[in-house]
Amino acid sequence: MHQRHRHRIGLGNLLNLLPVVLSPNQCAVPTSIRKSTATMATEPKPKPPVAKKVEHVMEMFGDARIDKYYWLRDDSRTDPEVLSYLKQENAYTDSVMSGGKKFEDELFAEIRGRVKEDDVSAPVRKGEYYYYERTLQGKEYVQHCRRLIPNAAGAPPSVYDTMPTGPDAPEEHVILDENVKAQAHDYYVVAAFKVSPNNKLVAYTEDTKGDEIYTAYVIDSQTGAPVGNPLLGLTSYLEWAGDDSLVYITMDEILRPDKAWLHKLGAEQSRDSCLYHEKDDTFSLDLQASESKRFLFVASESKNTRFNFCLDVSKPEDGLKVLTPRLDGIDTSVSHRGDHFFIRRRSDECFNSEIVACPLDDTSATTVLLPHRESVKIQDMQLFKDHLVIYEREEGLPKVTIYGLPDAGEPLKSLQSGHIVDFIDPIYSVEPLQSQFSSSILRFDYSSMKTPPSVYDYDMKAGISVLKKIEAVLGGFDASNYVTERKWASAPDGTQIPLSIVYHKDLVKLDGLDPLLLYGYGSYEVCIDPSFKAARLSLLDRGFVYAIAHIRGGGEMGRQWYENGKFLKKKNTFTDFIACAEYLIENKYCSKEKLCIIGRSAGGLLIGAVLNMRPDLFKAAVAGVPFVDVLTTMLDPTIPLTTSEWEEWGDPRKEEFYFYMKSYSPVDNVKAQNYPDILVTAGLNDPRVLYSEPAKFVAKLRDLKTDDNLLLFKCEFGAGHSSKSGRFEKLQEDAFTYGFIMKALNMIPDLGNGEN
Repeated sequence: MHQRHRHRIGLGNLLNLLPVVLSPNQCAVPTSIRKSTATMATEPKPKPPVAKKVEHVMEMFGDARIDKYYWLRDDSRTDPEVLSYLKQENAYTDSVMSGGKKFEDELFAEIRGRVKEDDVSAPVRKGEYYYYERTLQGKEYVQHCRRLIPNAAGAPPSVYDTMPTGPDAPEEHVILDENVKAQAHDYYVVAAFKVSPNNKLVAYTEDTKGDEIYTAYVIDSQTGAPVGNPLLGLTSYLEWAGDDSLVYITMDEILRPDKAWLHKLGAEQSRDSCLYHEKDDTFSLDLQASESKRFLFVASESKNTRFNFCLDVSKPEDGLKVLTPRLDGIDTSVSHRGDHFFIRRRSDECFNSEIVACPLDDTSATTVLLPHRESVKIQDMQLFKDHLVIYEREEGLPKVTIYGLPDAGEPLKSLQSGHIVDFIDPIYSVEPLQSQFSSSILRFDYSSMKTPPSVYDYDMKAGISVLKKIEAVLGGFDASNYVTERKWASAPDGTQIPLSIVYHKDLVKLDGLDPLLLYGYGSYEVCIDPSFKAARLSLLDRGFVYAIAHIRGGGEMGRQWYENGKFLKKKNTFTDFIACAEYLIENKYCSKEKLCIIGRSAGGLLIGAVLNMRPDLFKAAVAGVPFVDVLTTMLDPTIPLTTSEWEEWGDPRKEEFYFYMKSYSPVDNVKAQNYPDILVTAGLNDPRVLYSEPAKFVAKLRDLKTDDNLLLFKCEFGAGHSSKSGRFEKLQEDAFTYGFIMKALNMIPDLGNGEN
């Protein structure tokens, strides 16, 4: 399984925006909630902050752009005038939202009330232990735990295995309690948590600011005692190379992962050996372990090219060896089993990828195992001792196909007759989870817009699925109360754009009067598959329709879906989204007066662009940490992610790209016109989208827009791209966002008068 490197998306918060299923009994709300009292109109309106204007002229290709709010960028994040302005914006937002604070608090209590606060994850078997995470009542963070497996050396793993609990079971051991570690910090995230091959040590990375610059610690897994000194200034990429060495990746001054290092336990970090330095600033490094645990793979990738090195963990001192060469336009991901490396390879001709294999000692002698198909995209692969699992996409939906492999040492030939895992919902999401290489048990996470996240173990020999864990949704949740649909909207060029839709069958009338929240992303080939989120019940149980527009620039319909929504075709992303909105209105899912839109990061760029293009189409918009100052950012190679993303957006140092990007960059296209109600968020420590981008967008909107609609800006001072770190803190943010949307729709009840 392969992780792509970072870009302008926070996956944790991306999940927060995906569609959810509603519970009928837990918070069914009478239609009278759509009314709001007139008292709000009589309250004196607070005055919004006005940012000072300082002309900053930027000239290129005979074109002069004047940025009056360029001064808001302060990379040190210490300028008193900048911080004062951000605090004024926060105070204004709090003041405007204060009238609905009681409702927001009730929303938060309602959302939190669905959470089973004391819970455990599905245990993962590793050696003689089960490893799992535990959450505790009232606590924001997880405990990392393990238990001994009784008779671990006995019977082979089975899909029916369960971890013993109770008085006679082996005792639970807490390896690391994040709640204890987080006490001294406003923000706390553990990104990597890696157990050594012999189970005696754990290495983990932590971020205490939200800037995604990590510190790595090694501890004794039994006593918690530190082993050696912390490793500073890391990415989250960290893997064991045997029991006494680690491989990790660090970043350059623009936070580009550029160096891979080998660390010997007990040695000072200054003595670590650099395995590879990627000097091309359009490439970034990542790191993964093979499922067999015999090799580590260091990859260097741009948005169009990827090549790989391998490290034999039994001989880390031998360093990296080239596995797949650096060839422009060729993208390879690799793994290992037996005498072969397995390679997923994409090129211009094989744009949806093929799977090939090569002997360990002759990496140029490749055999095609699965050929390229124009209608099926190979997204990922997962290897086992006797099986190859392929994660594919066809007609916008994920598929899991399993192929048997010959015994290790036998020749590999083209694979035939794989069998497909069946799923129950018409639209759904499925993701690979950590599995045991030596077993025949595939573990995956499944959900749909009406099925909570579910961990399954699938016996690849018997074809049997066993549910190991389903996320509890308290409050009488019943999936049968919800309808999920796949619809298709026509883009201006005739392309059919898939939409995923969910609503409560007893509350939504489909008469054009229902409120609707439309989510979009559409960048980096990211697939936004329809999945479940319990917090969204607070919208759906109030009669909302929730929809995802699977627009071009994403990867849902294959590689070309992405290619047709980037570079000089980026505007397809925006016009696709507008087409989806118009489809929903035409087909009575909502009206313009009830249509709200939401997106984060590169999805915030989408929101900014469509607000400038069609402000008449929407009632309210939420742009989370939005990448809205596209042209200025992409002209500045000192800003994190700029150099690595010239292959995503284009390089505006070239005239054609400059004028095309200027034509849609949201900050450059704000104009004197009416806009809908807008909420914009930022994180002061965000390394992916500088807080100054949304700040400038808001300041310019305040100056030019011709309406009196809401324009709110909320900047989190103790957070980064993924916002706050605690699980309940994130739910509080959901409540705030939903409160804003319902305020815009005049749906906040007068709780004081008992109208609820």
